[in-house]
Amino acid sequence: MSGRSESGRRTAPADQNEPADRKDPVSRVTPVGRVVSVARAGGMFARSGLWRPGPPLKVARQLGALHRWGTLLGGTLASAAARDPGAVAIVDDAGELTYGEVDARTDRLAAALGDSGAAAAPRVAVLCRNHRGMVEALVACSKRGSDLVLLNTGMSTEQLVTVLRQQEVEVVIADAEFTGFIAAVPKTVRVITAGGTASELENLIVTSPAAPIEPPARAGRTIVLSSGTTGRPKGADRHSRPGLSPLTSILSRIPYRVHERMFIEAPLFHTWGYAMLQVAISLRATIILRTRFDPEQTLRTIDLTRTSALVAVPVMLQRVLDVPEAVRRKYDTSSMRIAAVSGSALPATLATAFMDEFGDVLYNLYGSTEASWVTIATPADLRACPDTAGTPPPGTRVAVLDEAGDPVPPGTTGRIFAANELLFAGYTSGDAKEMRDGLMSLGDVGHLDDRGRLFVHGRDDDMIVSGGENVFPGAIEEVLEKLPQVREVAVVGVPDEEFGQRAAAFVVLREGETLDADTVRTHVRDHLARFAVPRDVHFLEALPRNPTGKVLRRALPT
Repeated sequence: MSGRSESGRRTAPADQNEPADRKDPVSRVTPVGRVVSVARAGGMFARSGLWRPGPPLKVARQLGALHRWGTLLGGTLASAAARDPGAVAIVDDAGELTYGEVDARTDRLAAALGDSGAAAAPRVAVLCRNHRGMVEALVACSKRGSDLVLLNTGMSTEQLVTVLRQQEVEVVIADAEFTGFIAAVPKTVRVITAGGTASELENLIVTSPAAPIEPPARAGRTIVLSSGTTGRPKGADRHSRPGLSPLTSILSRIPYRVHERMFIEAPLFHTWGYAMLQVAISLRATIILRTRFDPEQTLRTIDLTRTSALVAVPVMLQRVLDVPEAVRRKYDTSSMRIAAVSGSALPATLATAFMDEFGDVLYNLYGSTEASWVTIATPADLRACPDTAGTPPPGTRVAVLDEAGDPVPPGTTGRIFAANELLFAGYTSGDAKEMRDGLMSLGDVGHLDDRGRLFVHGRDDDMIVSGGENVFPGAIEEVLEKLPQVREVAVVGVPDEEFGQRAAAFVVLREGETLDADTVRTHVRDHLARFAVPRDVHFLEALPRNPTGKVLRRALPT
């Protein structure tokens, strides 16, 4: 079914009880919509085990913690600890911590942040890899009510220091390995080194006195940096909103359960990894973390920890498949019933290859830093259409619009817009995203099929205009990815004196394979229009990527 706005315009399938023209996707929900949303959430929570009966005293403590703290990160951790204090919360390179231990440790860290010499709730920036210190810093900031700035480990020292100044950061928590950045932090900013049991962060947690922590009067903001793949990163204000909508949205498509064993390989500083951390804590899951990604270590960890849910970015799945078959067969991965990916495009060939190897366990989420996820593809979706981004979950509207802002028919390419309760509050720089009838531009182009499934062609500013013809790099990439010799590929537009622009392909071959430029061009010519054939073909050892797997197109040697 399709939603319909008051103007009669058709949009993508949506929650029928949500007004399609609303400007604020959070505040303008009808009473009937709230009832339906609560009923829907109840069914999902029952299936996940969240509403499973338990010992009356523990349930009372859990509900009391939720009532006192709310459903933000600090509150969900406190409520999880109240219900299952002895359950393992974190497994990392340093060992295990229970929910009760993490709750007590983050209470002490939250109190210590208030004694930092800065404001009662200082603005804190975190530059850490995936380990307990990162999780505890995020939870402690939530409990303290501190504004939190998530720093990207792939940024340069100059970029990071610029962010500190722009965001008026007062405290930095950074892994000790980032020595150049730590040395460059302004003297007015307090630095707490993290990473390992001998770190300053660990010492601060251990030596700070235990003291009752009161919920903050004001919930802190979370500032996530945009990927900056085509320009400078921007600070996106993920203003904390209490409620169960994000969890309901995820559970509507992905069958996570209470006490899941979730191996989060995606960086926690990114919207995707951070969101799944929130989901994991809400489910009282065991969160498995590794400081650095290594594909064989991923397989080994799944085997040793009996991982039931993997959270990754697509390029990680490719690296796992690249592990020699004889090595892959050494590890038992049968416990994994969910592999959820986001953060960058999932190639159709990769989706099919991964499911052929590990079973129909793959879920693909599409969205942005500014909107979180807006569509989710299930294994059934990906078997039917391996290149689909899926359909909108409840509470989300997606539309594909033309330049005039009108919806285009199914199968027609246009600009992708979306609205949900997860939209960001704006850029801290004051920049704004384009809005149309309450829908926000995601900066991508794509199309919807007649079943409401979304297909993303690429960034709208990546489109190549060659001799007046529109060429979508994603279409060329999809064709080239089907060549058995090709491991990965990126296509960009480069200046051309005659046609304005021309397509240039950057190809990475599989180990031991050979290919020449003429074969690449012929393959594209056989499958696409003449003007889509890349005149420039470059063979690289690897594509430049950021920590979430997105190709850094500006870093390609054009």
